[in-house]
Amino acid sequence: MPTPTPTPAPGSPPVAARSHPVYTVHELMPNAPSNAIALTIDDGPDPRWTPQVLALLDRHGLKATFFLVGYRVRTHPGLARRIVAAGHSVGNHTYNHRIPFTGLSAAQIDAEIGNGQTAILEETGYSPRLARTPGGAYDTTILAKIAEHGLIPVNWDVDPKDWSRPGTATIEARLLATRPGDILLCHDGGGDRSQTVAALADAIPALLTRGLRFVPLT
Repeated sequence: MPTPTPTPAPGSPPVAARSHPVYTVHELMPNAPSNAIALTIDDGPDPRWTPQVLALLDRHGLKATFFLVGYRVRTHPGLARRIVAAGHSVGNHTYNHRIPFTGLSAAQIDAEIGNGQTAILEETGYSPRLARTPGGAYDTTILAKIAEHGLIPVNWDVDPKDWSRPGTATIEARLLATRPGDILLCHDGGGDRSQTVAALADAIPALLTRGLRFVPLT
């Protein structure tokens, strides 16, 4: 896995550090519709699974938020640009997706966030405003470093644990527990995501039928 040299992160000026990451749509976007939910997709771009997720979203006319890993953006820049061109939101999911993220030094955390930001901006022209750490791991140092880069930390409140491949039916059932305001977590990278794609194919129309509205996080 590449180990980048720390570089200055482009984009927004520092913001006040938060005491915790965002967990709900309305915490980040208070004016979003009351029935809004947000689908977030982590660990890509991946040449096999990301196009399938994009096709599924396009089929339903939906926008999601993709938290991209910097070295994968460098490896598949055209696919990262395709995500942006389709109108989806993009967040910074660090450069190397190192776990445990809380075990890194302050300098390493700074490099992971800064180089993730640089990779996305240089390859796509999109400057993320949102950040998510690997595994959703945060402490005061991580939250401070995210704020220094002008970013807002975002987690989730619906986690189907699709990364563990528990079965399509299990992933779908967990997604169907979604309520208005929830942020959903799924993955298009990091392994075989066939169960995720299959579960989303059934869960998305079911959630739409319940009157929920998918929104990108901005």
